[in-house]
Amino acid sequence: MFENLTERLTGTLRAISGGGRLNEDNIKDTLREVRKALLEADVALPVVKEFVDSVRSAALGMEILKNLQPGPAFVKIVYDELVRLMGEANATLQLQTTPPAVILMAGLQGAGKTTSVAKLAKYLLDNKKTVLVASVDVYRPAAILQLETLAAQVGAIFFPSSPGQNPLDIAKAAVHQGRISAADVVIIDTAGRLHIDESMMQEIAQLHALLKPAETLFVVDAMTGQDAVKTAKAFNEALALTGVILTKMDGDARGGAALSVRALTGKPIKFLGSGEKIDALEPFHPERMASRILGMGDVLTLVEQAERAVDKEKAEKLAKKLQKGKGFDLQDMLDQFSQLDAMGGMMNMLDKLPGVTPQMLSQMERQQAPDKAIRQIRAIIQSMTMNERKRPDIINGSRKRRIAMGSGTQIQDVNRVLKQHLQLEKVMKKMMSPGGMMSLLRGMKNPELMQAMQGGLPGMMPGVSPAPSAARHSGKARKHR
Repeated sequence: MFENLTERLTGTLRAISGGGRLNEDNIKDTLREVRKALLEADVALPVVKEFVDSVRSAALGMEILKNLQPGPAFVKIVYDELVRLMGEANATLQLQTTPPAVILMAGLQGAGKTTSVAKLAKYLLDNKKTVLVASVDVYRPAAILQLETLAAQVGAIFFPSSPGQNPLDIAKAAVHQGRISAADVVIIDTAGRLHIDESMMQEIAQLHALLKPAETLFVVDAMTGQDAVKTAKAFNEALALTGVILTKMDGDARGGAALSVRALTGKPIKFLGSGEKIDALEPFHPERMASRILGMGDVLTLVEQAERAVDKEKAEKLAKKLQKGKGFDLQDMLDQFSQLDAMGGMMNMLDKLPGVTPQMLSQMERQQAPDKAIRQIRAIIQSMTMNERKRPDIINGSRKRRIAMGSGTQIQDVNRVLKQHLQLEKVMKKMMSPGGMMSLLRGMKNPELMQAMQGGLPGMMPGVSPAPSAARHSGKARKHR
């Protein structure tokens, strides 16, 4: 997300960061480029004007500290204004009411509303809440069936409904059932339309008056840009919204909706949806998003994702195993890649690392397709017997042929995985503290460790090949096979 905006802004700000002093002329030139970048990102014109004026005012009135260069100080001003524009801080759900707290979900058809209901239920379940979900979309039976399927997938209680029922009766009965079931939260999925119409607004206003929800969240497709902001504004005028969920952020290279919706509606963005996976919903943190827009990464979100994805019991076992001097086998490698997949994949992880530019990500996706490479690695290891995973040294030529056939790959692909395993084994031996994937993330701050890790994943990062010492090691280790 934000690829185009990040590329334009980082290039513009890099130019001014190299200068010695700030003055009205170079501030004017830089802000002209910032303005263009924001408009190209489909940010609303009034928002762009206010943003540029605020940055100009702060920059011209800035007193540079002795230990801070003018360029970085200007970047800090842009960062602060981006944070302010998007809402200052994370706006959490306000569910402090007599259970069950009701969340009313609104939005147009096709915005990802029903999927967002399930993702939000999963988020709340992960935070130790009991959740009941119900659909009052009696106009689209497929929506009710979809929610039932998703509820079963995430483990939420599903309240059945059917076409022909009155939406108000369904909602009232769902809340009653939530109370009986001792649910902490009841999420009501409302009907969507292809466009805003009077009957839709009247129905959702009646639901709102009946339920008196703790949260009324508007779900909007970020890829529709300024249309997303316009529909959010229209809903907000007819309904007391408490927040916005922006969906399909992974498909939005511009980011105009994320930068405009708070300013134009006055309502906070509470969550971002990206990807098809049921856990692909993350709380919106303006300061972290500003950091990502300016190419500074988002390590805090990455660590939080790792905390959720890591199987702590397996991580402890692996740490103890390594501390005892036992090897890092192929089953351990499979577990690590499974955890990486649970975090959203390699591209999701790299997108949040400082210094990884949109150009680098595009090149990597185009040339190496790292997530595809990891899927291939997992398929190869899963085609091995447990004995082969635990004892890679027994994998001879005939076993390689069988593994290649079982995984739909070539023998050279199997050989590459065995070499990559040796590299990762070397990395993991250097990190004997508990945490598995968490240790890998922390290890990225260590240049030597990062080099070893990259050496273990040749072809997955541009221009990276196994370290010479690793290649020699792999040759010695496999000679007898």
